[in-house]
Amino acid sequence: MDAVFTNAKQWNIAEENGVLSLRYSEKPIPQLDDNQVLVKIHGTSLNFRDLLISQEKYTFDLKPGVFPGSDGAGTVVAIVKHVTRFQPGDHVVTIIQQQHLAGSIDARTAKSGLGGSIDGTLRPIGAFDEQWLVAMPQGLSFVEASTLSLGQCVITQGTGGVSLFAVQFAKSVGARVIATTSTREKAKFLENLGADHIGGPSTLEQSIASLKLDGLLCVVESVGSAGQDIKMPHLLDCWVNLFTARGIWVGSRLQMEEMIRAIEANIDTLRPVVDSVFPLDQVKEAYSYLACEHLGKVCINIE
Repeated sequence: MDAVFTNAKQWNIAEENGVLSLRYSEKPIPQLDDNQVLVKIHGTSLNFRDLLISQEKYTFDLKPGVFPGSDGAGTVVAIVKHVTRFQPGDHVVTIIQQQHLAGSIDARTAKSGLGGSIDGTLRPIGAFDEQWLVAMPQGLSFVEASTLSLGQCVITQGTGGVSLFAVQFAKSVGARVIATTSTREKAKFLENLGADHIGGPSTLEQSIASLKLDGLLCVVESVGSAGQDIKMPHLLDCWVNLFTARGIWVGSRLQMEEMIRAIEANIDTLRPVVDSVFPLDQVKEAYSYLACEHLGKVCINIE
């Protein structure tokens, strides 16, 4: 392995105290185990999940001192002899649930969250199992491609990176899209992106009222009702209003590969929306910005 990759500056969660928990220091570069590749990470993107991990509010498995960051794109710089899926020079993107390759998620794969129970992408270089990566789509920059890991008739709530990408995908398959947001400026942006109808601030209760009989409500994290004094729906609402409610995480590696093929075939209309890009040494500033108003993905560029 090249001597330039002996040590590198990288972030880790020293404690669970919000932005103050982030530590930027020089750490040894991991040695490769069987079936691993060494990836020079060029771009990462942040998610609401990253804020929860730093704030002692993350409800899933968390490794002490973990390197945060679930989304990343970069270049393979070294492999071991057993690796068959990639070669040095290949451009790759991480998946979040690292052991979820196909089919339904189970208790074992649910514990393989990148940037939570497994060291993540807020570092210039990292070792990853070859099965935990997918080929990067042609036509996107590393920063744009780094947004894909958490990126999945549709109603979308808000104007974060995942919501905006959902609008783009829904329109690409001909769906009628209803989007919600809190400001006229963001409403105009959603209109330009292709949303057919745009409403005001969202709640779960309003989402249920908008469903047709035998409709489907998907819940991602705790967004949509936080901080609002409203009646929260309960299980009997599914029966009274005849709808199905389900929690969703992210897709498998197989679904990620299918999504990437769709992006490559529609590169002009399925290009991720990037709000802002910070350098690696300004991750604390990026976290603070993510916690405030933003339109699209907040990303990190790593030289």
